[in-house]
Amino acid sequence: MQRLIQDIRTQTFSKIYLLCGEEDYLRQQYKDNIVNALLPERDSMNRSDYSGNKIPIKEVIDLAQTLPFLSERRVILIHESGFFKDSVSDEFVDYMNQIPDSTYFVFSEKQVDKRSKLFKAVKKNGYVCEFEKQSQETLTKWVLGIIKREGKQITNQGLDAFFDRVGNSMTMIQTELSKLLAYTLERNIIEIQDVEAICVEQIQNRIFDMINHVAKRQQKEALKLYYDLLALKEPPMKILSLLTRQFHMLYQVKRLRERGFDAKIIAKNIGVADFIVSKYIMQAQMFKANELRTAFEECVQAEEDIKTGKIPDLIAVELLLFERSQLTNV
Repeated sequence: MQRLIQDIRTQTFSKIYLLCGEEDYLRQQYKDNIVNALLPERDSMNRSDYSGNKIPIKEVIDLAQTLPFLSERRVILIHESGFFKDSVSDEFVDYMNQIPDSTYFVFSEKQVDKRSKLFKAVKKNGYVCEFEKQSQETLTKWVLGIIKREGKQITNQGLDAFFDRVGNSMTMIQTELSKLLAYTLERNIIEIQDVEAICVEQIQNRIFDMINHVAKRQQKEALKLYYDLLALKEPPMKILSLLTRQFHMLYQVKRLRERGFDAKIIAKNIGVADFIVSKYIMQAQMFKANELRTAFEECVQAEEDIKTGKIPDLIAVELLLFERSQLTNV
């Protein structure tokens, strides 16, 4: 990120920028910053935006070859194209080596394959900046800084409850924090009651609670959470996908913990924030490793059965929760 800041400050730019990684908020912020530094925001004639997996490569190359209109630069912004995950034409890869002096590319991609030809070409000819999920320490400083600038304070209980509900997505944090500040406009202290009253609890938290009930064989409570999510219009396949992901995470945590790794190493290995992994460790202790592996495999099988039409999605998830919460944990 420091390189991006320096390029903007010195007005010395690379021909290509690839901004990638899971932290959407930072990626969006720096994408806007670099594009606006390359080209005045009002100059729509020399800025072209492409998005999605059906971008016409030939059109992009033809446009890149076109001289800018009454400007020093032409900027081509490509967003979530999938070019760095799927195969892309050799013509486009080779073009990264011969971009005209007046043309600049800015790619913004959540996921990239660092082994791909395009990634290697971009890294050779430009600059790659990866935006990872931020640590709990960084997020805490960020939130407290915003609250302080607003002339407010938040209790420790309130802060813990805020992160527990909102998670570690900076986009979600900003959205929910704005709501919280508006809700407490007339007060200087933010309490836990304010967080509970105004901040939306993320679906991942309910999935976590659902698995807790499964571990304790609290079948009625696990199914109630499922029905609550359905009432909130959450698709059964999305719920199943999150259950699959959570059981897989817990299995990884369980195995890493058995090998003696601490929370920080586990967090790095499974790609979650430090403050979340402690909850995963506690939940994983409620299962045996083989139970978590079986639960994960059953989730994968349920997805396959749904996709092949063997069972409706709503019933498949209900049956999975019903049977999992019946099993005896020893």
